[in-house]
Amino acid sequence: MSSAPLPVDWVRDVRAKLKDADQDFHQVKPIIYWRDMLVSGAIAYGSATVFMLAEPFSVWQLVGYVFAVFWLYRVGSLVHEVAHLGGHEQTSFKVAWNLLIGIPTLTPSTFFTGHHRDHHSQKVYGTPEDPEYVVNVCPRGSVMNLVLYFLFVAVFPLVVFLRFLLAPLTFITPGIRDFTLRHLSAFTFNYKYQRPIGAIDRKTFAWLELACFVRALLIPLAVFGGIHPWTRMPMLYVLGATVVVMNQLRQLADHHFEGDGDRLSVSEHIMDSCNYVGRDPLTWLFFPFAIQYHALHHMFPSLPYHNLAFAHNYLMKELPVDSPYRQLVQPGWWSVAVKMLRK
Repeated sequence: MSSAPLPVDWVRDVRAKLKDADQDFHQVKPIIYWRDMLVSGAIAYGSATVFMLAEPFSVWQLVGYVFAVFWLYRVGSLVHEVAHLGGHEQTSFKVAWNLLIGIPTLTPSTFFTGHHRDHHSQKVYGTPEDPEYVVNVCPRGSVMNLVLYFLFVAVFPLVVFLRFLLAPLTFITPGIRDFTLRHLSAFTFNYKYQRPIGAIDRKTFAWLELACFVRALLIPLAVFGGIHPWTRMPMLYVLGATVVVMNQLRQLADHHFEGDGDRLSVSEHIMDSCNYVGRDPLTWLFFPFAIQYHALHHMFPSLPYHNLAFAHNYLMKELPVDSPYRQLVQPGWWSVAVKMLRK
């Protein structure tokens, strides 16, 4: 947290400033969501096909791999936008995202939405139960901590694959099902996190889970049935693992992670978050679709991603020069991520 005293209710003032603007920054433009998903998904799958079919270790395979990872990460990051859509908002887009992206890549939105919303909760943010607070699973100040953390990250795609492959077994008894929903149904590395299951739409969750089971099962069946060579499985793993690593590298700098485990105030919560206005290569790579305005996003979780840059520029123009909001701006991804190496 910043050591200098902050003005009382500064967060409320910033929210009021945006609310009183002539422009409605909360207006959603569905065509942008569809465009970003369809274009990114088409390039991702096309590049992945080149990677899979090209001559091993050829230039074409390397190009296919680089493009596939970049675009898979990009289209996968849209699950964050799905998570912040209201229950009956853009239903067709959410269904399409799961059918076209979530199920094929074994990343259904139901495994992200719940815990991500908990991350935004004032009761959970920055506490040991926060599912996305990196220092909960990777204490800062040690290269070894980071190495172990990313070894865990590298294994994660295999864990997810097995989770879906064994999904039918979770329905054996109500007790096993409840345990699975509570402990094994969120894409988080924080083992202390327990998903509240009372609000889960169990029917929708089960349908998506079983669809992913079929997808996971088809991978080894296609190999053992002679449809695909055995190399298809490690190649899929390499793609998945690289995308997960990229996502966790981004997460190292979403926040400053200066909480001590106690519940933070709203002001402390926001000051612990970052906005990036620079477009250096790493910041550009790790923060697609304007999600580099992460502090602004935590102030306005329902603000559409395509309006974040416009809203940020408006606030920087309209807020007084001493507004703490201006302190949220960081030079670039590395300037914050490097703190994980310091005590």
